[in-house]
Amino acid sequence: TVVAIFIMVFLLIWIFISVAKTYKKREGMAPKGMQSAFEPVIVFIRDDIAVPSIGEKKAYRYMPFLLTIFFFIFLSNIFGLVPLGINITGNIAVTLVLAVFTFIITTFSGNKNYWKHIFATPGVPWALLPIMIPIELVGIFTKPFALMIRLFANMTAGHIIVLSLISIIFINKSEAWGLLSVPMALFISVLEILVAFLQAYLFASLSALFIGAAVEEDHH
Repeated sequence: TVVAIFIMVFLLIWIFISVAKTYKKREGMAPKGMQSAFEPVIVFIRDDIAVPSIGEKKAYRYMPFLLTIFFFIFLSNIFGLVPLGINITGNIAVTLVLAVFTFIITTFSGNKNYWKHIFATPGVPWALLPIMIPIELVGIFTKPFALMIRLFANMTAGHIIVLSLISIIFINKSEAWGLLSVPMALFISVLEILVAFLQAYLFASLSALFIGAAVEEDHH
């Protein structure tokens, strides 16, 4: 898993530097090569995840984190689907660290309004604050915990289903079961490609929502 993580890190560095260099060389021109492949995804994360959740003024500050975490999760998920690949996000220690990153950024980005809603929720009677404050504090930790479990469970579940379907052949000690289990395992494997993108999107989207709630200004 550690080796696979380093592979993903070097791959991401190479991709980001290559795309950035192309942007500088071809400023104002139509995208080309690797730039044309990644630009739609980058624009999608900016316009459909970062800006709506965090706000246009503050979104660009968190774009490097959102882009990194999205592409790391997506490429790691895809890498886990290829033969001899390692299921990086199927390791709960990896998803824990990713969730901790979101937790740290959210906590240290929290403004006065964010902490006010936790320790002195507007509109809540003072008598209920002893109940509300512990609930809000628990919520700070349950959000990244949900991110960790969701990514880990979804990526692990798909691999377990594929292994279970293939194992039917060996459990029944008959090659004939392969006519049923192999097509079903292939279908689940193709479905996992969609799940790989979906989980990366959900992690980045929810991280943006948590950060957006932490930096939101008081409207009252």
